[in-house]
Amino acid sequence: MDIFNELSKFTNPENILKDEPMKNHTTFKIGGNADFLVSPSSMDEISNIISFLKENDINFAVIGNGSNLLVSDKGFRGVIIRLHKNFCGFSVEGDCITAEGGILLSRLANIALENSLTGFEFASGIPGSLAGATFMNAGAYGPELKDVILEVTFIDKNNEIKTIGVDECDFGYRTSYFSKNNAIVLSVKLKLSKGDRAEIKKTMDELNKRRSDKQPLTFPSAGSVFKRPVGHFAGALVEQAGLKNYSIGGAMVSEKHAGFIINTGDATCEDVLNLIEYIKKTVYDKFGVTLEPEVRMLGEF
Repeated sequence: MDIFNELSKFTNPENILKDEPMKNHTTFKIGGNADFLVSPSSMDEISNIISFLKENDINFAVIGNGSNLLVSDKGFRGVIIRLHKNFCGFSVEGDCITAEGGILLSRLANIALENSLTGFEFASGIPGSLAGATFMNAGAYGPELKDVILEVTFIDKNNEIKTIGVDECDFGYRTSYFSKNNAIVLSVKLKLSKGDRAEIKKTMDELNKRRSDKQPLTFPSAGSVFKRPVGHFAGALVEQAGLKNYSIGGAMVSEKHAGFIINTGDATCEDVLNLIEYIKKTVYDKFGVTLEPEVRMLGEF
């Protein structure tokens, strides 16, 4: 079977990349080649592509901006579906914004600002897409996506497109109905509030300065590596374990924020995985706390 030609039946051939380096599609700048990477531009294209892949038992995965992703050095055998620039439409109606899953949270925050809508300022500096953020219920400085979501449209495991309200989304700390059921978020309706544009801008600027002051934004990373353990902060435990600046290969615990592993320039996936395991063991040995990675792993391990 010629997978490229088959995929071309469902989307513009220009949207399909063959033997594509995944390091070009993750904020970690790490990852081997995917057999195919396709960027659909509509819900129908996404649904049709997934139907084709499932019917032909072809391995696939769905990604967004790649900001919480670690891809294997061996790459990915099969098809990566990327919901990104081709799938980022939006509409504003009153105090609600409905947007396709590929839109970046930073863009969405600016749309809210332009319309004097408050409630989304917390997400303005999160380097992810709306679909990925909804999938994992991303948050920052207290608020989470669940606090502003009204309803979500998604593809379920039977490839049916459905819409559910926030009460059915089963949101928890870095989890959701979608992550638990391997569902694919297509679009999200947000409920915000009318606010003062100057105050919204001030809050966004303050949060983004706070982020840049405390996080290693000048280095490739996948954000916070570990989930917050009950009763603790992962970064504080890593720092107290004396692991700031500890490195394996090109992967290093950030001096600026010990909850981040950064790519100093030539890190491999293996470097990062070895460093994660070393951190987990050291923290457990010192404090009896088990750290759980927040970063999603993708590919051949």
